Amino acid sequence: MWVKLCCLLLYFLALFVLARVFEAVAWYESGFLATQLVDPVALSFRKLRTILECRGLGHSGLPEKKDVRELVEKSGDLMEGELYSALKEEEASESVSSTNFSGEMHFYELVEDTKDGIWLVQVIANDRSPLVGKVHWEKMVKKVSRFGIRTGTFNCSSDPRYCKRRGWLKSTLIMSVPQTSTSKGKVMLKEYSGRKIEVEHIFKWITAHAASRIKTIYNSEHLKEEWNKSDQYRVKIYLFANLDQPPAFFSALSVKFTGRVEFIFVNVENWDNKSYMAEIGIHKTPSYILRTPEGIYRYGNNTGEFISLRAMDSFLRSLQPEVNDLFVLSLVLVNLMAWMDLFITQGATIKRFVVLISTLGTYNSLLIISWLPVLGFLQLPYLDSFYEYSLKLFRYSNTTTLASWVRADWMFYSSHPALFLSTYLGHGLLIDYFEKKRRRNNNTDEVNANNLEWLSSLWDWYTSYLFHPIASFQHFPFDSDWDEDPDLFLERLAFPDLWLHPLIPTDYIKNLPMWRFQCLSAHSDEETLETFPDSESDSDSENKEVFSSDREVSEDDEPSTCQGCSEGGVDACSCASHSCHHEPWERKARSYSSHSSAGDLEPDWSAWPSDMLHCTECVVCLENFAKGCLLMGLPCGHVFHQNCIMKWLAGGRHCCPVCRWASYKKKQPYTHPQPLSSEPPS
Repeated sequence: MWVKLCCLLLYFLALFVLARVFEAVAWYESGFLATQLVDPVALSFRKLRTILECRGLGHSGLPEKKDVRELVEKSGDLMEGELYSALKEEEASESVSSTNFSGEMHFYELVEDTKDGIWLVQVIANDRSPLVGKVHWEKMVKKVSRFGIRTGTFNCSSDPRYCKRRGWLKSTLIMSVPQTSTSKGKVMLKEYSGRKIEVEHIFKWITAHAASRIKTIYNSEHLKEEWNKSDQYRVKIYLFANLDQPPAFFSALSVKFTGRVEFIFVNVENWDNKSYMAEIGIHKTPSYILRTPEGIYRYGNNTGEFISLRAMDSFLRSLQPEVNDLFVLSLVLVNLMAWMDLFITQGATIKRFVVLISTLGTYNSLLIISWLPVLGFLQLPYLDSFYEYSLKLFRYSNTTTLASWVRADWMFYSSHPALFLSTYLGHGLLIDYFEKKRRRNNNTDEVNANNLEWLSSLWDWYTSYLFHPIASFQHFPFDSDWDEDPDLFLERLAFPDLWLHPLIPTDYIKNLPMWRFQCLSAHSDEETLETFPDSESDSDSENKEVFSSDREVSEDDEPSTCQGCSEGGVDACSCASHSCHHEPWERKARSYSSHSSAGDLEPDWSAWPSDMLHCTECVVCLENFAKGCLLMGLPCGHVFHQNCIMKWLAGGRHCCPVCRWASYKKKQPYTHPQPLSSEPPS
């Protein structure tokens, strides 16, 4: 998890640097930055009209360019970034969807039960034509959707009783606006009563009703009273402008932030005395002033603070967020972090997507489960002070220059989703490259696994937990991702007692000890033979006879190689002629001279692991160990050829061939007996 979190933070850092690079390129090519102010005099009539439409100011009665330019100047300063966004939005020919209501419950659920939005609904009476034609309605939908106003159509033929009860006997337009200034308050429905069925007139009717919810100040005495008043609103935003009514985006935001931020419009059109404005620091109009308990903040001085709905919405959300905003943010971050598993996981392609789906399900489930106690915790009445301190921290941190850069980058990448996805994919491919290189340096075999092998191992793992006793409660290492033999399940089908034998993952075999069988030199044994007394010649002759017979047997077996030579290569097999001979412990105790002869070598027990039993024969193939053969030991202490015991374990027999101790269970280490004294008997 921490690896994915670090990768995600590195990706955000890369996005931040890339945005600064784009700004530098734009400045180099055009000679201006996004925060640079634009002189409206230098703009064409079409661009000025586009700016007014984005801000929500009517311009139908202004045929002259001079009047349109003055209206733009009265509504706020124009930046290069806002001009670029407005022109790009106008060029985009995306069709905005409109809701078709199916009946009373559908209408009530979306319109009357929505407390923080504005709805514009066209009601079509029975056997009547709509009030607004199809072409004008599409223009209307596109115009009001810029300000977050949702639209829909209610056909009375689908629910005539509801239309009759409402009094909708003729086609009309219905607008729903929250009635009170509190969050989740009542909703009132207003019916359009105008005679002119034109887009501009209907839009003026909508903006007039939305602006009526905003508190308007017309004189300095009222401003002084309002400025010094302390009420339930901790955050207030003032618009000081010489306008008849506030812009539509300002009114739409007042509905969206109902109960969180209070919007106040100060109309300075007919003011003669502006001394109090100078006292509170307002020296020019228009000005957007944010009043918080921490002080005054002038909106529009930092990066990305445009006079538009989207820019001010992101700014206010960062200052006064809802719990739902924090939940959506955490959901996006968690899913971005989970998708990093697609690139961090190595191996088969199907394995990557299986791990990704598992990670997405796990992370989202944990996120929802962790949010449930948080929601209950925030509703306690004793946490008001904690909530206020948290909002204070948000306000302090999000009014900095760095926060304005982050908001500007968020708006830029959200308006260019293709760029965001391509950078995320490129970052993921880089992570995949470095992770694959790191695992290859560590000699990890899962990098080269194909889809078929991984699916076979996944099926084996699934069936072992679905149909068999759970063997994972045994304590054995389990480090890999189902890299067992794909044919294990098919081989186990040959056993009639299949359902009584658990399928054990064979990953523990990688941790079993392996070493080469080595021998010591024979010169010390020859010297020992010369020191024996002559009185023991009879016993020596008997031993020589027995030993010579053993040597004949070993010489006959010399051409055959051990089973472990297949893994030891040419060097291991070439050592088969130099086989080491070691008699059983009973014969060793009977006569020391029988330990060696002129042609035999003593095994080097020092090369063996301390918990392995000393032996010279593999009980699986019944062959003696040859010098250089690869051996493998089990937890019980018994030793076999590596190739022999691998075939034994891969066949599903996860136990020792000698003592039947489980090959995946640890056992108390074997204690070797004290060696016999090398002194000859007196």
